[in-house]
Amino acid sequence: METIAGKNIIIGVTGGIAAYKTLILARLFINNEAILKVVMTKAAESFIGPLSFQAISGSKIGLDILDPVFDSGMDHIELARDADLIIIAPATANTIAKIAHGFSDNLLTSIILASTSPVMICPAMNNNMWANQATIDNINILKKRGVHVCGPAYGELACSDSGAGRMEEPEFIFEDSLRLLSENDFSDTRFLISAGPTQEPIDPVRYITNRSSGKMGYELARAARIRGAEVTLVSGPTNLPGPVGVEMINIRTAKEMSDAIKKKFTDCDICIMAAAVGDYRSQKQSEQKIKKDMDVLNINFEKNPDILLGLGKQKGDKFLVGFAAETQDLIKNATKKLFKKNLNMIVANDVSRTDAGFQTNTNQVHILTEKTAIKLPLMSKFRAAHGILNSIKAMRNE
Repeated sequence: METIAGKNIIIGVTGGIAAYKTLILARLFINNEAILKVVMTKAAESFIGPLSFQAISGSKIGLDILDPVFDSGMDHIELARDADLIIIAPATANTIAKIAHGFSDNLLTSIILASTSPVMICPAMNNNMWANQATIDNINILKKRGVHVCGPAYGELACSDSGAGRMEEPEFIFEDSLRLLSENDFSDTRFLISAGPTQEPIDPVRYITNRSSGKMGYELARAARIRGAEVTLVSGPTNLPGPVGVEMINIRTAKEMSDAIKKKFTDCDICIMAAAVGDYRSQKQSEQKIKKDMDVLNINFEKNPDILLGLGKQKGDKFLVGFAAETQDLIKNATKKLFKKNLNMIVANDVSRTDAGFQTNTNQVHILTEKTAIKLPLMSKFRAAHGILNSIKAMRNE
């Protein structure tokens, strides 16, 4: 799933202080070209005005089951039938109880009762309400029906208590929704992905590294998780937030990355080495800061272990993907690496370009196997990640 453009999303807003955060969630769907309808309960109007959601969504807001508010005149049955996904955020204990027991006393609960679409609820309430046995029972009822429960998060609550009960952040809910909208064609598949640069220390304040931002590897992890996979991401130092739902292992040096990858490699089905691992490290790291007493500073470097080469020797039936970041003879050098390191696939990109490779939001990649060569057009790294996953899927299916 590369895009949610054209998907019909209903966001139901109930009476909780977290309703203000749902505006951000609505904006995320609009920015990704989804077709958004917002339905509010009467209690929700006490916390946030319908005009706020109308301004973001560009559509009238559903408030009452008896009012034909939408431009197309759709009633709750039509809304329920057309929805690709229904999200209730925030979902109060009261609304959760109503849905669990089949009440349909407002527009939102009527839509839920009439719908066969996937439903996600994002609970938000006092921690004692969340821990109450009645709420626990209601949540279990909904889970058994296939309703996806996102959250709640742990933290400070509006009532000044702390505990489980906060609505998950909009970005987290959005990422979870993408997984529900996906075909989940990588369900029951375990990915191990590396990303980012490594840093090799010279002294306590200096190190040698490269310009990798980690974005390509992070987008691969994000895309695989959205498509149903279980994902572990081993990452060098970056400024990126960890992808939602992905196990993160943060490392610094090539040796640390090698150790982390070796520990996880046995349990994975697909390994994608997208990290820009440093080829060399300082032969000796000074325990103190090196002073600038000399006009010329000589440092001896030694090779780091070739992680990908080692994986290729022990891969067995695992699917192994490497990356080739090149500045010349792109296809020639990538093809040589493909065979030398016993890879199933290699992704090559020209890092001398200003619109692709390191520290950009876009990439143009060549996907090479023993039998095929595919050149993807310049696109976002998220779409390129899906293109790479599509090629992996096609090759594994063969």
